[in-house]
Amino acid sequence: MEFSMLFITLLILQAIFPSQASIQAAPAKSDLFREYIGAEFNNVRFTDVPVNPNVEFHFILSFAIDYDTSSSPSPTNGKFNIFWDTDNLSPSQVSSIKNQHSNVKVALSLGGDSVANGYAYFNPSSVDSWVSNAVSSLTRIIQQYNLDGIDIDYEHFQADPDTFTECIGQLITALKRNRVISFASIAPFDDDQVQSHYLALWRKYGHQIDYVNFQFYAYDQGTSVAQFLKYFNTQSSNYNGGKVLVSFISDGSGGLSPANGFFTACSKLKSQNQLHGIFVWSADDSKAGGFRYEKQSQALLAIPH
Repeated sequence: MEFSMLFITLLILQAIFPSQASIQAAPAKSDLFREYIGAEFNNVRFTDVPVNPNVEFHFILSFAIDYDTSSSPSPTNGKFNIFWDTDNLSPSQVSSIKNQHSNVKVALSLGGDSVANGYAYFNPSSVDSWVSNAVSSLTRIIQQYNLDGIDIDYEHFQADPDTFTECIGQLITALKRNRVISFASIAPFDDDQVQSHYLALWRKYGHQIDYVNFQFYAYDQGTSVAQFLKYFNTQSSNYNGGKVLVSFISDGSGGLSPANGFFTACSKLKSQNQLHGIFVWSADDSKAGGFRYEKQSQALLAIPH
C-alpha cells in the first residue's frame, strides 16, 4: 500500500515538474524545398530537376485557373481548368517522379498572373456557387493527377477581401476535410491590394494554411541582404505564426538573387531557427542554367541543425 502511494506521488510530481528535456521545443524543421513548374512551356520535366534525398521536396504545377470559356462573359465561376504544360507534366509523370523519390510531393497552384492575354482575376459572382464548383473541379484534377496539396497564387482581384477570404478559406477547409489534399499554401507579395486580400484570409483561415510562399523576388532587383532580412521579419510579423518561406526568381529579375547574397541571408536565418524552407520561381527558367541554385538551396536545407 505504501509503495503504491509513493508511486502515485512520484507520478504527480513528474506531471507537475516535467524533466527539462521534455519541455524543450524541438528545433523547427527547415528542410522544405518547393519549385513552381510548367507555366512557361519550356519543355521542362520533373526528372530534369535535381532532387536531394535529404529534403522535403514539393513540385508546384502552375497553373490551374477558374477560367471557363463556356461561361463567357463570366468565366471566373470556380470551374478550374489546367493551364500548365501537360505534355511534359502529365498524370503518369507525376506518379513516376513520386515513385522515384519518396520525399517528393506534388501540388497545383491556383490563379497566377495571366490567362488568355489578360490578367487572371479573382472575380466570383457568388461565394457558395464558386466554392461548390471549385471543390468539384479541383477534386477531379487533384485525383486525376494524384496530387498532394494546393497553392493559392491569385495576384489580381475584382472582388473584396471578405469574398476572397470566404471562397479560398472554405475551399481549403473542404478539400482538407474531404482528405483530397494534405497541405495548402498561399503566395502573396508586398502590394497593398494583394496583402489586403491575403491578410484577411490569414486572419480567419490561417490555421488551415501550412506554408506562406512569400514572393520576396517581387521586391526591387538588387535587394541587399540587410533589406531582405528586414522584409522577412516584416512578413513573418504580418503572417504571425506562419511558416514563411524565402524565395528567389531564376531569371534574377527581382529581389535578392543567389549571386548577390541570397544564401548568406538563408544561412543567417537557419542559424536563428527561422528558415522554414526555400521556394523557386521557376523550373522553367532554371532549366537553361542547369538548376545550379536549386542544388545549392537543397544542400543548405539538408544541413542538420
